[in-house]
Amino acid sequence: MDDKSAAESLIPSFKFERVLNQDQAGRRIVLYGTVSNQPAILLLERAPFPHSESYLSPLPSTLSTLKNLGANDIYFWYLASSPTSISPSNGEDYSDLKINLIYPCTEQHLKKYSKQGVRMVTETAEVYKEKVRPYMESKRAEGRLNWVYNIIEGKTEVEDVIFRTPLGSAGDEGFLLLPDLNWDRKTMSSLHLLGLVERRDIWSLRDLRKKHVSWLRDMRERLVKATVESYREKGVERDQLKLYVHYQPTYYHFHIHIVHVSLEAGATQATGKAIGLESIIETLEHMGGDEEAGMDKLEMHYTVGEASELWTGIFKRLENDTASRLQ
Repeated sequence: MDDKSAAESLIPSFKFERVLNQDQAGRRIVLYGTVSNQPAILLLERAPFPHSESYLSPLPSTLSTLKNLGANDIYFWYLASSPTSISPSNGEDYSDLKINLIYPCTEQHLKKYSKQGVRMVTETAEVYKEKVRPYMESKRAEGRLNWVYNIIEGKTEVEDVIFRTPLGSAGDEGFLLLPDLNWDRKTMSSLHLLGLVERRDIWSLRDLRKKHVSWLRDMRERLVKATVESYREKGVERDQLKLYVHYQPTYYHFHIHIVHVSLEAGATQATGKAIGLESIIETLEHMGGDEEAGMDKLEMHYTVGEASELWTGIFKRLENDTASRLQ
């Protein structure tokens, strides 16, 4: 059995236990269960509608369980079920679900994908140095970046790489570009790519310094150029792209998100999570001090989930300590 066949065999083996969360206006649901008696998380998301005429033309006449919910003047609204299949005339594959599987999953994955409250926190330079930086280091030491290194070293997902500087040839300035796992790789309005840097000394935007400005500008230009060249025939232009980084990021190896401006701006692009790459570059460029001055000296404000270790292990404790001193 080849790798793809082995991967596809995992989904039917998933045994549902409970719902962890439902978000994106009900279009995505996160399930917890097991595969081969090991814990697993299954993310099911409604895929975008195909644009093909062979799919859309028969769609209204093939809807089932059609039920009118109301009417007012020229407006009517309904509930219905889409047909189980519409035979394409051009061989195109129509899939109405996008599925991600995490197997075996960890307790950290469960916390991340479970429904939880969100807090806005303030991370001073001192809190970063004394609390958050050691936390980052502990996470990197757990081996959670092996999948990133496999991509960078060309061991996995080689066929997915859209652009890269030859491995090792650019020294500290090497990087590669590939599709983000949350993109269906077809719908241009939801285009989502990922730029991974080769160097391992930059864990997050906190490690960026004035000396990195020229590298960041050059990398931004090359990421945009590679994206446009790859998807120009599908209508993607330079001014339809935006680039940002997350803080806090999901994993501590510096990476850049490249998305279409029409991509629905959910929590991952919201204030308190996403920071524009251009804003970071401008901040560094106009920052006082020598070339070693950097983002680690700034006060950062961002959101964390109440089940996250950042909240329970750092910021909630800091908040409790402050409240105790004020009593």
